[in-house]
Amino acid sequence: MANEMQLKYGCNPNQKPSRVFMADGSDLPITVLSGRPGYINLLDALNSWQLVKELKEATGMAAAASFKHVSPAGAAIGLPLSDVLKKIYYTGKEELTPLACAYARARGADRMSSYGDFVALSDICDLSTAKMIHREVSDGVIAPGYTDEALALLRDKRKGSYNVIQIDPNYKPDPIERKQVFGVTFEQGRNEIHLDESILTNLVTENKTLTENQKRDLLIALITLKYTQSNSVCYVKDGQAIGIGAGQQSRIHCTRLAGNKADIWWLRQHPKVLALPFKKGLKRPDRDNTIDVYISDDYMDVLADGIWENFFTEKPEPLSREEKRAWLEQLTDVALGSDAFFPFGDNIERAHRSGVTCIAQPGGSIRDDNVIETCNKYGIAMVFNGIRLFHH
Repeated sequence: MANEMQLKYGCNPNQKPSRVFMADGSDLPITVLSGRPGYINLLDALNSWQLVKELKEATGMAAAASFKHVSPAGAAIGLPLSDVLKKIYYTGKEELTPLACAYARARGADRMSSYGDFVALSDICDLSTAKMIHREVSDGVIAPGYTDEALALLRDKRKGSYNVIQIDPNYKPDPIERKQVFGVTFEQGRNEIHLDESILTNLVTENKTLTENQKRDLLIALITLKYTQSNSVCYVKDGQAIGIGAGQQSRIHCTRLAGNKADIWWLRQHPKVLALPFKKGLKRPDRDNTIDVYISDDYMDVLADGIWENFFTEKPEPLSREEKRAWLEQLTDVALGSDAFFPFGDNIERAHRSGVTCIAQPGGSIRDDNVIETCNKYGIAMVFNGIRLFHH
């Protein structure tokens, strides 16, 4: 290890020189095993590593995250995949390890946003996981270690330029963190708050029941939000984030953005989508883009333009608004976390449309009564955890 690392450039090519270093003279906690990571790569790597490390600690299961521009596009734990999820995540027929399942879920939740991502793994990267990473468009991966076979495969990716980083899992940073903005140094205590089931006890709604799965999913949502640029909300189902809204100035816009992503994740599982007659050899990113258009309300315009011939062997029947609405009504058992309080009940109305049955948020709005009343209207269980999770 070394005390510093020179980078190609900063956030943009004109921002030179660029480096990372340890101000106290100690060694960096990371080792680059392949590639040459850039400034944003390392921001993604270090934030995503914290996220998967905490998910593993909270659930006891292997965890993975897919990061873009210092916010997660997906995060998940290693629960087994259904046949439908295997198909929409392009996993093939191979048996997957728990870590590979976690990666497939994290990468597959929002494939449009995960394109060109940075991957974080809570456990030593095995060959099963490396094979999946190898065939996706990605910038790099960070993990506490790699098996020899996994490392050899990842070093081969992108003609050897793929970023493979190993982090010391025992590294613990200084409790005070600092950064500079416009020549001014900011200093604060690190956000070391521990998120576990003890923060899910203050149920303020008429529904005061949380199942073990709901508690697990609420924790996944909150831990994900801890490393998501604020404002942020996160929808989680069956151990994986299915919709993350980050960096929005308005809470309702954030809730809508994340809810729309959750809806798209669910619509990808519609029988009509699963049966789309794609041309043989069409690459996965092209399939993802095409599915996104097919699901959207713009598809009829695309059909009229005849563009479908570039992707399908025959013209697919459109997915009508009525069919989409009927399918979305089957989405349920979704957990929702928010990094700050909901100021109005409209957020709950939008969340309900995407199958939300439990919510965790700090509380503290002058309109908490309206938010609780809206939850009661739909039988949603809501926790006030009293913890704000802003991240900038």
